[in-house]
Amino acid sequence: MTERRRQQPLIGVSTVILALGRGVKPKFWLPLVRRVRQPFLGDWALPGGDVQSNRSLEESAYEALASTTDMRPSYLEQLYTFGDAQRSHEGLPMISVVYWALVGTVETQNFHEANNVTWFAENDLPALAFDHGRIIAYALERLRSKIDYPDIVAKLVGPTFTLAQLHDVYEAMSGTTIDLANFRRRTLASGQLEATDEKVRHGRQRPATLYRYASADEGDESDREIREAGQRSTAFDVMWRGGNSASESDLEEVLSVLSPEPRARDAPANMSRDDIRQSNFNSDFNDKESL
Repeated sequence: MTERRRQQPLIGVSTVILALGRGVKPKFWLPLVRRVRQPFLGDWALPGGDVQSNRSLEESAYEALASTTDMRPSYLEQLYTFGDAQRSHEGLPMISVVYWALVGTVETQNFHEANNVTWFAENDLPALAFDHGRIIAYALERLRSKIDYPDIVAKLVGPTFTLAQLHDVYEAMSGTTIDLANFRRRTLASGQLEATDEKVRHGRQRPATLYRYASADEGDESDREIREAGQRSTAFDVMWRGGNSASESDLEEVLSVLSPEPRARDAPANMSRDDIRQSNFNSDFNDKESL
């Protein structure tokens, strides 16, 4: 192991900003920054920066957002902490606390590009620095796992919307083609939407009714999970607050919150962790297909 690899790791914050662009087939776009120094000179990376002692992690994430786009994200959540020993590629060890943000539906031509910042479609990414490809994939997976959370969908589609607009968001989030007529029938039958007294016309089509999500009860489990997600601590937070006094049990407790043991519905007690993950993946995929 080189002396460089023995040094204390650098701590930074990175952000994955996902914006839903309009088009024939709506998809997510995200801004990337071209690197101007080694390692990975000339490759593209997620917006980010160092953690300062006078700023919280969330404040650092907002600063990274402000440095790359003039959009105001409607949703910001801590995604994960990435600290694999090999991610710096023989440079100084690095730990990245990653946040992901959602920006509502916008026209792709309105994406602001400047100072080595360019917006890319999720399915047309350039060569990426470090493990940022893995981070982006993880953010998209997290987003798609929340497709049934009205609070998350509303951040993308807005407070009021037509069924066609909502359909576009669901297609982009699921990454699949969804039959519009079937989607309309299932969505209206779900009881989650309520019609407003307003209509909107797009082009020569008939005026379409605007809907909104019906008010959810304060104790709704999905909403509660979303609210609690932004309150979870990371292992870095524990070390930041407790320094060397943070015990091993403290870290184990925080890590158990960050990466709880996954459970599948009716999973046997002796089911392995990998089998549980595969079962959950298959279940999520089948649920998306049923839309």
